[in-house]
Amino acid sequence: MFLTIPTVMTWTRIVAIPLIVGIFYLDMTPASQNLIATVMFVVFAATDWLDGFLARKLNQTSSFGAFLDPVADKFLVCAALLVLVHLRRADVFVALIIIGREIAISALREWMALIGATKSVAVHMLGKIKTTVQMIAIPFLLFDGILFGVINTNVWGTWLIWLSAILTVWSMAYYLKKAIPEIRARAK
Repeated sequence: MFLTIPTVMTWTRIVAIPLIVGIFYLDMTPASQNLIATVMFVVFAATDWLDGFLARKLNQTSSFGAFLDPVADKFLVCAALLVLVHLRRADVFVALIIIGREIAISALREWMALIGATKSVAVHMLGKIKTTVQMIAIPFLLFDGILFGVINTNVWGTWLIWLSAILTVWSMAYYLKKAIPEIRARAK
């Protein structure tokens, strides 16, 4: 099941990364760059929900798809955060927290899979909330303007990305707390 519709949609999130980054190197107004990058990020981020829905609906779930989906999400978020740090719209400390957590939890999940304890670090609602907040904060920060004449996306995006960083630490602590008893039990 390497090339199913859901898996191809997941691949589009990875392909989107240089496209979103590249927008900021094109000769156009910053407002145009911001709008195009925001729309692209929202469209590609939406494929995260859609590919999972289609995989279940079309009965095209696969181990490869289950592996690739979170990797694509992490690549997309990390790339967008690096762009935002470069544009000075996100604090480097926030990016380090979020990217560091993604690396740490990915490594923890890999370790838990090796010892046969993947259920202890299965996706939790707290992680989903963290991801949702990130997926709202990032487009707000990419847009970097006034939306609908009233919403200052930079202010809201900044608050949301910091909330995301807090949720990131909280969810990491949750996953570590769930994994430590398994790790201790296997170390004996």
